[in-house]
Amino acid sequence: MNILYLHGLNGSLKPKKRNILEAYGTVFAPSIDYQNNPNAILWLYDSYKNKDIDIVIGSSMGGFAGFHLSKLMQIPALLFNPALAARSVEQQTPNTPSNNGSTISMVLGAKDTVIDPKGTLHYIGEHLNAGQPIDIKIHPYLEHRIPVAVFEEAVDLFMKRFI
Repeated sequence: MNILYLHGLNGSLKPKKRNILEAYGTVFAPSIDYQNNPNAILWLYDSYKNKDIDIVIGSSMGGFAGFHLSKLMQIPALLFNPALAARSVEQQTPNTPSNNGSTISMVLGAKDTVIDPKGTLHYIGEHLNAGQPIDIKIHPYLEHRIPVAVFEEAVDLFMKRFI
């Protein structure tokens, strides 16, 4: 299985989380300069469309990119606190199909002060008529950063659908 991991703004994939993902397959984790590349989603699409990516996983700004990239690539997505409703840097949103042909799973932290979970839920509510199945888990005490244990549990539940 080929997994595309998209980090958040000024982030990277940490070794412990990489190890969790590598238990399921080959991990591609590009360094993404969201601030200087307003077309990061199309850049990622062009870079990985021929790599047989099976799943996209993203966090925060990477969750925003992953949401749209999963539709472009027609693959499932697991998104942690995706920056769907608002972002601190400008990004172009490409035209995408109304759904990805699978489910987009999201993990939201109710205590997130960086990406407002209410804004994310509102965004999803505004787009429900697009036919995109979305599975949402809200952690009542989770903040913006995703602890390894929460990451591992979410990845395990998500991957059980595909293996």
